[in-house]
Amino acid sequence: MTSSLVDGNSILAVDVGAANTRAVLFDVVEGEYRFVASGVAPSTAEAPFKDVSEGVRSAIANLQAILGRALLDASRDLITPSQPNGSGVDGLVVTISAGPAIKVALVGLLQDVSLESARKLAQSTYARIVETIGLSDRRKPEQKIDALLRTQPDLILITGGTDGGAERSIHKLLEPIGLASFILPEEKVPAVLFAGNEKITEEIKTLVGSFAPAMHVSPNVRPSLETEDLEPAQRELARMVINIRKQQIKGVDLLDAWSGGFLLPTAYATGRMVRFLAQVYSAEKGILSVDLGASAAMISVGFKSKFTLHVYPQFGLGDNQPGLLNYTPLADILRWSSLDISEGVLRDYLYQKSLYPSSIAATKEDLALSQVVARQALYLAMQSARRDFPRNLTRIKPGLTPLFDPILAGGGILSDASHPGQSLMLLLDSLQPVGITTVILDQNNLLPLLGAAAAQNNILPIQVIESGAFLSVGTVVVPVVSANYGTPILRATLTYQNGAEARVDLKYGSLETLPLSSGETGKLNIECLRGADVGFGAGRGGSISVTGGALGVVFDGRGRPLDLPSDPVRRRELIKKWNWTLGGE
Repeated sequence: MTSSLVDGNSILAVDVGAANTRAVLFDVVEGEYRFVASGVAPSTAEAPFKDVSEGVRSAIANLQAILGRALLDASRDLITPSQPNGSGVDGLVVTISAGPAIKVALVGLLQDVSLESARKLAQSTYARIVETIGLSDRRKPEQKIDALLRTQPDLILITGGTDGGAERSIHKLLEPIGLASFILPEEKVPAVLFAGNEKITEEIKTLVGSFAPAMHVSPNVRPSLETEDLEPAQRELARMVINIRKQQIKGVDLLDAWSGGFLLPTAYATGRMVRFLAQVYSAEKGILSVDLGASAAMISVGFKSKFTLHVYPQFGLGDNQPGLLNYTPLADILRWSSLDISEGVLRDYLYQKSLYPSSIAATKEDLALSQVVARQALYLAMQSARRDFPRNLTRIKPGLTPLFDPILAGGGILSDASHPGQSLMLLLDSLQPVGITTVILDQNNLLPLLGAAAAQNNILPIQVIESGAFLSVGTVVVPVVSANYGTPILRATLTYQNGAEARVDLKYGSLETLPLSSGETGKLNIECLRGADVGFGAGRGGSISVTGGALGVVFDGRGRPLDLPSDPVRRRELIKKWNWTLGGE
């Protein structure tokens, strides 16, 4: 541990997104690792370049202009290791989320056991499930073959059988896969991951390996009916995703070579950090991490030894935005807007934005549209992810979001907001947290890069997180209560370190704030009215130490689940009032 600090190895971390590529330098400053600077450039996975390395070189060039330090040589190759004259870096790690959703076919035995585990595994990366084959599938073998030939999956996940369990049933399920792979052109044959009954691993290798050269094996995701362990399979799947990206996107192989194999899917790298933080800051509440990017919406939850990771390409804010209408009507998106915008204008915006996903809002209307689309996308992602959250998470009420602390949030739509209040409103509306929590913005989108850098230096992520590289928005208090609009539901007194006090009377349907600067702590005394519950129990108050942030302490008395007025004029006026309270527009 000491030697790595003495060595002071600088690490360049690059994230290749669907819209932007970001290059970040981590280096030792005054004896500890710090986030030094970042350079951003448009991603080049799509036309006209169709080579991600071009965007990476541009982002690094922008970073070196900020640093006044050469990182690329005359041939635009990375200078590594760092040189006596100060140029170059000692290591490179890369994360990537760019690229089309990977088409996945699931093969397993029971719908609610092995196939359910296969679904969770597929949803932990940038995948779209295009076909499912199980024991209950009544289609004829030739129909299954036709389905595989029609969908042409990039990857097949095979699960099923507890260790020492079913064998013959799995063999039968594999027959149409083998025949379909035999018919497909060599370059179209899918990669295969087997994560089932370990007893038949060698048989599966012999059988599947004959038609699928890219055959991978991981420990059983369901070693017993009661036990589910996805982590080893997720690790193997991450490597397979990178191999698929190498075939799909030019330049990925170069980045893999530059990084010496430290190239990970962005979602997997983020998941590693959430899992680590949950173990370090183990508490009764879970840790919630959300990221809303151009390629996907990502939601990860860590709770002691439990962990979930969900990636939803269908809810990304990039070129797939019109696809959002397959999951939600236009009216449900517009309910979040404070402006009177027609459905036709919103539809046009979605298609225009899909053509130019990295474009910046030029008008107040465009900004409002980007915010409401983001709200609905993250809301839908959260609703989908909730069913897989660890069962033992503390809950105030069934059907609502469990208790989380902290909530970490990243993504361009959040980090590019003109005021932290805009970002917090988006999170409060879409995630609808309850109880008392701390909201932290990953404004530089560092979390996945720290997850990747941890593989080279496990001290670096801890020191960067503790250095203040993340923006604390503040403490949020959300009582769960049923009441009429305007009814008092909570009283709170904040005692500052100097002994001064500030009070708030929260009414149902309103938002209130108390100032508390970043780095400052205070003692918050809460009195709950009308049976309101903030985590102490219905109608019970209590005292808690709180930390400050950009918005201090925020009280959200709008109820859970959030029920917006049906009258559009009243709804828009309320939204304007709420935005104004948090400093937004």
